[in-house]
Amino acid sequence: MRILAFLAVLALAACGGPGPQSAERLEPPCREVAFEGNHFTVCRTQPGRHDLRLASLDSAGAPLRDFDRLETHLGADRTRVAFAMNAGMYDARGRPIGLYVERGRETKSLNRNPGPGNFHMLPNGVFWGNPDGWHVTPTSEFAERGPEELSFATQSGPMLVIDGALHPDFAPNGRSLRIRNGVGVDARGNAWFAISGEPVSFGRFARLFRDRLDCPNALYLDGAVSRLWYPEGRRRDPGVPLGPIVVALQSR
Repeated sequence: MRILAFLAVLALAACGGPGPQSAERLEPPCREVAFEGNHFTVCRTQPGRHDLRLASLDSAGAPLRDFDRLETHLGADRTRVAFAMNAGMYDARGRPIGLYVERGRETKSLNRNPGPGNFHMLPNGVFWGNPDGWHVTPTSEFAERGPEELSFATQSGPMLVIDGALHPDFAPNGRSLRIRNGVGVDARGNAWFAISGEPVSFGRFARLFRDRLDCPNALYLDGAVSRLWYPEGRRRDPGVPLGPIVVALQSR
């Protein structure tokens, strides 16, 4: 009997049976967490398990603006949606105001102009993907890289975390409170997306990425307009019309 049990264990190992890593990969992409007295929904995307895609316009060139039209636009791929979230700041027409690259095609160049508002609270940054993985990079550092192959890119601001340090203009827990969402990349190359369950400060939101999600670099995507579509959790947030949207698809 001991020999049979030993052979069974070997067979399970040879077949890649359940273990810590495979169990981790089967976790739902989104979950609720509490941090410093506030509630957040955090969604993790993993290389090899998920594909990340930006969406802004429908096939006729009109801005999508909401999750219902996004679902139609995705066609057959809608069955693979792990989640979707607003992904950068935009003008009154729903067009991105910073760098925007969708499926390798740049439709808006890098914006380094001064101006008011959160986007121009320097340093701002870029969330982007290339064949090497997913990245969050301050705009000035991104600009120094020169031309390269990008699968997607969206520019927003401000940076929340820069090389492990919080944005220098953030108070520990300031009085500006908003529903906020953002993205960070951890040391393993996973991209973490978060949206607050109630209004929070910049400082607390940045610490969520650094101290709870272990992201040395993280970028603010927006506030007040922040929305999440999470099919598995039967969640589709209503709200004002959106601009660019990031979609996480289960890999084929």
